[in-house]
Amino acid sequence: MTSNALQPDTDPAPLLDIRSLAISFDTSNGTVDAVQDANLSVLPGETVAIVGESGSGKSTTALAAIGLLPGNGRVSGGQIIFDGEDITHASTRRIVELRGNSIGMVPQDPMSNLNPVWKIGFQVRETLKANGRPSSDEDVARVLSQAGLPDAASRARQYPHEFSGGMRQRALIAIGLSCSPRLLIADEPTSALDVTVQRQILDHLASLTQEMGTAVLLITHDLGLAAERAQRVVVMYKGRVVESGPALEILTNPRHPYTKRLVESAPSLASKRIDIAKERGLDAPELLAADGGAAPDAGSPDTAPGIIEVRNLTKVFKLRSGLGRHTDFTAVDDVSFSVERGTTTAVVGESGSGKSTVARMVLNLETPTRGSILFDGVDMTTLDKKKLFEFRRRVQPIFQDPYGSLDPMYNIFHTIEEPLRVHGIGDKASRGRKVRELLDQVALPSTVMRRFPNELSGGQRQRVAVARALALDPEVVICDEAVSALDVLVQAQILNLLAELQADLGLSYLFITHDLAVVRQIADNVCVMQKGKVVETGTTDDVFNSPKEEYTKALLEAIPGAGLELPPAAA
Repeated sequence: MTSNALQPDTDPAPLLDIRSLAISFDTSNGTVDAVQDANLSVLPGETVAIVGESGSGKSTTALAAIGLLPGNGRVSGGQIIFDGEDITHASTRRIVELRGNSIGMVPQDPMSNLNPVWKIGFQVRETLKANGRPSSDEDVARVLSQAGLPDAASRARQYPHEFSGGMRQRALIAIGLSCSPRLLIADEPTSALDVTVQRQILDHLASLTQEMGTAVLLITHDLGLAAERAQRVVVMYKGRVVESGPALEILTNPRHPYTKRLVESAPSLASKRIDIAKERGLDAPELLAADGGAAPDAGSPDTAPGIIEVRNLTKVFKLRSGLGRHTDFTAVDDVSFSVERGTTTAVVGESGSGKSTVARMVLNLETPTRGSILFDGVDMTTLDKKKLFEFRRRVQPIFQDPYGSLDPMYNIFHTIEEPLRVHGIGDKASRGRKVRELLDQVALPSTVMRRFPNELSGGQRQRVAVARALALDPEVVICDEAVSALDVLVQAQILNLLAELQADLGLSYLFITHDLAVVRQIADNVCVMQKGKVVETGTTDDVFNSPKEEYTKALLEAIPGAGLELPPAAA
């Protein structure tokens, strides 16, 4: 397919052809031109990736192709041609006919795109019925199984809130693929998934492309993933296409300054460059986002007491099995590790491995079934109400879901200022100054203060969550997939910011993530979890260079871009 792209005379007609597209939004401040003069095409069976930072217009461009622009959005210029038909201003009826069977969609946010009061299986069945497909229990289970959900038949009887974030995203992928569309628009389809399931899903998308001629328009902020999975890459910046071409050519020889920044910032590619440097015997601290953000001095990890000590931690949940019966589910099984003062410990593993449950217990949001958690030498189960309030100030979380962790009724100023007000810090004027400083630290303009979460992109919302966590100047920050929703440039900024704060303030981080490329950049120590148990621990270098467990090796091999051959210049 890549070779065909070099021979325009023999190319088939594009399945999707976007020509000089312009998209405008009518706002209270006037008309905003979100996309201008965008051109891209997708051939039958081809995978094309659109990459760019949050707000670059990549999702807006894709949504226009399926008629899902918000009510205040409109195509103000250009054409959208699908299979030879101009659908730029097609009727609602025609667009509905195209959705599902012809154009499928996998949206980015799993929680807001699944109905919380309907079982997962019912939502898959409704999609199949709406498109005239067989919709028996077996068909539903098959669709869910193809998307990587284990024990699909029983999972179909569960509700979205009973799924982990990664499992909810897999359910959305199942719905998007259920009717075998000719074009699948995948908007960050694997951002919530661990690397092994990400590989499974993307392998499935690749098999669709090859076997059924399904084309994929992949929207992602991970340039390593785009280069590994797409034949062609389209780079968008501030609503315009600034560069496009064969994926590996864009990766190895970027021409536009913005594309060069994307290549330099991609965690998966940075991880690859670190490996290349180490193979050559080079010390490459400049490639690590955590440069300066490790322990304050080289000897401190061995001598400093652990600020968090997790000892034989176990959590058993009671799951309803019908007619008043319950079954025990051990989510965390005899887990022990420590977080040394001033360092970063990463807990990694697949979705459902128990890592987020560990984080919630460390935050005292879940009560352990057995075991203990010591914070600064004090058992947290012994804290009274006053001590617990003090603990909350010293330990702050950054949660995974930027849509669910911000109150939609609070504007951004109120959201960030609330912890300061609750803890009685400063007066109104000083809190206002602090909010502005925090917004500047996370690369958001002060103008967002009066806006509400629904007016921000996913990446912007997560930056607000980071600013809120830093408001109280905590000693420990627990990051639960804190950068998984961010585009690579902002991700690099946040990782560097966390590293700088750690160096300046001696902060300690417990980093929960499925992204081992990020772990490679920021963590001092790694704790690998599988099915509730710790299977491997060690320094980051030891785990990456000499993994002992097959599970750890599989996680490392699944890093997007791990198989790419980078030229010497990229190292």
